[in-house]
Amino acid sequence: MAYTSESARPRDFGLAWLLLCLAFLAHVIDEAWSNFLSVYNPAVLALRLRNPWFPMPVFEFREWLIGLIAVNLFFLALTPFALRNSRWLRPLAYFFAAIHFLNGIGHTLGTMFGSPFPEVHFPHPVPGFYSSPLLIAASMYLFISLRRSTLSRKTT
Repeated sequence: MAYTSESARPRDFGLAWLLLCLAFLAHVIDEAWSNFLSVYNPAVLALRLRNPWFPMPVFEFREWLIGLIAVNLFFLALTPFALRNSRWLRPLAYFFAAIHFLNGIGHTLGTMFGSPFPEVHFPHPVPGFYSSPLLIAASMYLFISLRRSTLSRKTT
């Protein structure tokens, strides 16, 4: 099937997916270098004291980093399916974008307002803050690309 112009080409969400994967990788590096777990683990423990049902785990650095690398590799491996505009990947893509949008907003708000717990000190900026704009921008781009690729799917 030949297309007469670039604008006539069916849209996919592959580039946006890949950019969010790369932003996620940059965020993991940012958090690792800035000692994110020194903020995360005490915050989780403080939440558990107030709410024993709180489901978030505490981590050792090695298991945390290996887990995030594995998750990142998994998402990167799905890029060819995003480039094909795979219908089955779309719900996961929306979830992926939402999680990283909220993650970026959380790091930004933590830097702006500090810790909600008096016993937990948040350094300024919060670890992971510098890559948060990448997460926010890439997740918004993925949301937009998902929407556009849905519209182009209906017209093609």
